[in-house]
Amino acid sequence: MGGTGGLRERKKQQMYRRLSDTAIGLFLEKGFDQVTVADVAAAVDISKPTLFRYFPAKEDLVLHRLADHEGEAGRVVAQRPAGCSPLEALRRHFLDGLARRDPVTGLNDEADVLAFHQLLYATPSLVARLYAHGERDEAALAAVLGGEAGGSGGGGGVQARLAAGQIIAVQRILGQENWRQISTGRSADDLCPEAVAVAESAFAQLGVGLPDLA
Repeated sequence: MGGTGGLRERKKQQMYRRLSDTAIGLFLEKGFDQVTVADVAAAVDISKPTLFRYFPAKEDLVLHRLADHEGEAGRVVAQRPAGCSPLEALRRHFLDGLARRDPVTGLNDEADVLAFHQLLYATPSLVARLYAHGERDEAALAAVLGGEAGGSGGGGGVQARLAAGQIIAVQRILGQENWRQISTGRSADDLCPEAVAVAESAFAQLGVGLPDLA
């Protein structure tokens, strides 16, 4: 019984990846606005209604590539080791991402990653969807911070949301600036020391503004 459920879930995840990868390939080749959902469905030999059961919106076909990162900041804070502050856990996590050249940090100069970022940031509807993704990240992080502060209601809830908004905004701006620098022709290895220094400075500023989380 468990094995059947596990196989079904694996097949479902494989279809998510297949649809997303196929769609992104078509969008990169022809342009986001020139490819329809019906085109993507036809490319993988399924019906449009079936595709919509996996992805409710065309933009979600692209944003699926970031699905593993959704809610990540909240998980990092919730799972941090004892004695480690929320901001320190997030700082370490971001710096580890830079060292791994995680595409979400913007510090990655692989051709397919650059092409994906170009598609993402040059398409208004995808940028709008990306902000929605960020809002969900904020909500997840605020829930963790609010819970640690003793509840999510009243002023504590507002403070947690304000803090989460600042943190997610800093991470977003750091990633976008790294991508902008890479898109001018700089290599990830060349940019890395500068990206680390800027990230350290950004988290230090967060620490000044959010002393309870430092």
